[in-house]
Amino acid sequence: MATDSWALAVDEQEAAVKSMSNLQIKEEKVKPDTNGVIKTNATAEKTEEEEKEDRAAQSLLNKLIRSNLVDNTNQVEVLQRDPNSPLYSVKSFEELRLPQNLIAQSQSGTGKTAAFVLAMLSRVEPAEKYPQCLCLSPTYELALQTGKVIEQMGKFHPELKLAYAVRGNKLERGQKISEHIVIGTPGTVLDWCAKLKFIDPKKIKVFVLDEADVMIATQGHQDQSIRIQRMLPRNCQMLLFSATFEDSVWKFAQKVVPDPNIIKLKREEETLDTIKQYYVLCNNRDEKFQALCNLYGAITIAQAMIFCHTRKTASWLAAELSKEGHQVALLSGEMMVEQRAAVIERFREGKEKVLVTTNVCARGIDVEQVSVVINFDLPVDKDGNPDNETYLHRIGRTGRFGKRGLAVNMVDSKHSMNILNRIQEHFNKKIERLDTDDLDEIEKIAN
Repeated sequence: MATDSWALAVDEQEAAVKSMSNLQIKEEKVKPDTNGVIKTNATAEKTEEEEKEDRAAQSLLNKLIRSNLVDNTNQVEVLQRDPNSPLYSVKSFEELRLPQNLIAQSQSGTGKTAAFVLAMLSRVEPAEKYPQCLCLSPTYELALQTGKVIEQMGKFHPELKLAYAVRGNKLERGQKISEHIVIGTPGTVLDWCAKLKFIDPKKIKVFVLDEADVMIATQGHQDQSIRIQRMLPRNCQMLLFSATFEDSVWKFAQKVVPDPNIIKLKREEETLDTIKQYYVLCNNRDEKFQALCNLYGAITIAQAMIFCHTRKTASWLAAELSKEGHQVALLSGEMMVEQRAAVIERFREGKEKVLVTTNVCARGIDVEQVSVVINFDLPVDKDGNPDNETYLHRIGRTGRFGKRGLAVNMVDSKHSMNILNRIQEHFNKKIERLDTDDLDEIEKIAN
């Protein structure tokens, strides 16, 4: 593909974004240059550590790109609050005698939003024209996403009304709102309850705090959420949901949800057992690119993901691969979330066969056709040490869906060889050397 075709491919990616414009996400627009590379005022030499997504953006990306629930084979762990209670040994939801206060933790894509939306819909009395359910989301964009789910699940409940307590939604002072469910961000919801009196918090039946791990990472949200919770009646059902359950999330949950039942679902473990790992010795970036071309020349690769350390390297590599005739998609951190989602969707549909990315893509993206992951640069943390967790997330995706995967690591210095050795020791898995100048050797690894 020539350079102008590469630019055309980026234009197509941009066009795909328009179908998602109903999110109305107000972010600064950035345009690609003639090579299809999107640049901002930030330096192009951002490291992987700086590329790591803030939690809200990553959560929104996961919601936009997920088309199916995660297939999780782990057991659900239910912790009832009192060992002497008959609830302690319940085996079904019917026995739980809901509603009760709940803290729930499970990874993205396991149905948390559907669970609390059902809880809210089941408690609303449509004849009562005032807010009865209150849901807090960390950001404007996540609130809109949750609102879309409420609208979809409540479409057979036409009398049910939904209000958004988010920035830009201006109401007249002294006005009382009549919508049954209010979803919004903590700061605006607090104003609507305390200062502007749009909502009578004493009439709220269900209080949902979604994305708790994202919430506490945002300045001020934790205190605002606690202040809202303290305005609610004692018999209000409190529900808190989180994808992760670090100590900080647990401490926050205990402040917000009194006397809870707790449901935990372990994250599905990633494994290297079904993945063949190799490394290729090179002297510089150009040799790494040549090794990559040799791989493509010798074996059939359905789809591949290639990880780079910086945006600059990713942009260069994407352009070079395009010149060689490959259908390439480029993903990096300065793209808007809905742009990234559109790029990932095109890759998932097979419109591009190669996805070149920095670390923004290390988690959460399952593409069944990905048979090869290439670490053009090995993952390191901000101190230059091996980032073992990121390595696992990167190459673990090739061994999913019950098939064998292939991971190839490019090594271009003594330092990167040392990183590779330490990764090898950490996982206790041998990483074999591969000579990409030997076509017979490359063909063997494909069998």
